[in-house]
Amino acid sequence: MLKYSLLLMIAASGFCAKGENPVIPLWPNGAPNARTDLGPEINTTKPSDGRPAGREVTRITNVVSPTLTVYRAPQEKNSGAAIIVFPGGGYRILAIDLEGTEVCEWLNSIGITALLVKYRVPESPGVPRYQAPLQDAQRALGIVRSHAKEWNVDPQRIGILGFSAGGHLSATLLQNGQRTYPRVDAADDISCRPDFAILIYPAYLSIQDKGEQISPEVQPQPGTPPLFIVQAEDDHTFIQGTLLYYRALVTAKIPAELHIYETGGHGYGLRPTSAPVTHWPQLAEAWLRLHHFLQ
Repeated sequence: MLKYSLLLMIAASGFCAKGENPVIPLWPNGAPNARTDLGPEINTTKPSDGRPAGREVTRITNVVSPTLTVYRAPQEKNSGAAIIVFPGGGYRILAIDLEGTEVCEWLNSIGITALLVKYRVPESPGVPRYQAPLQDAQRALGIVRSHAKEWNVDPQRIGILGFSAGGHLSATLLQNGQRTYPRVDAADDISCRPDFAILIYPAYLSIQDKGEQISPEVQPQPGTPPLFIVQAEDDHTFIQGTLLYYRALVTAKIPAELHIYETGGHGYGLRPTSAPVTHWPQLAEAWLRLHHFLQ
């Protein structure tokens, strides 16, 4: 507990060495029902794996001790907004650079404090695949809100950004304002519902990815925060689920902006290529300004 408190104090103080991003364990006494049957945390990337924009992706797994890494916006650019980032990876791995560290660096460049969540993967057997990640996500949001003042963040402008499975996790978090784990400390007394969400090629929004019925855990409810969503038509597994989800948002009168591109596939992150879909960061920034989340 002392080590955990010290890490929070360091992160909040702002006295870290230049270029250093504090890493905070989400759970001071270990994650709820943490798996004990996994080996050490490893990078699973193989030479045959895809290389978006010609660059390798770091794919980590066996995460049993989830963390929150703080990327504070430069003081001269700080807008007061914060975004918590959830990488994707099918709830099996995390594309920790493509959909994590690179995204946090972009957010810093436009004046947003970024918080990277390394949530638990792979999924646990016998329970919903999002159960442990959702606990990690709820815990992360409470920690960020509890330290908003120290990190120069507006507690009413804290959003989330998720890719693929991380997009599904984000959509699930939007509908779960009540924590799904026992209280740990004062960070769990604060709202864990984000103020807005950005979903990039989200996965699993429909049951069995068939696009016929929305996944119940992401069903929009009254009070769901505004969303910005990007998907490609040739992301054949998930496009129908995204369309179904968007229709549900419209029916529920939830402010939402959906961009569908003809091509782009899945898993491009924000690495620029000749595909127009990779220009989504500029559209997302404009949307953030439209809603005054980025001031």
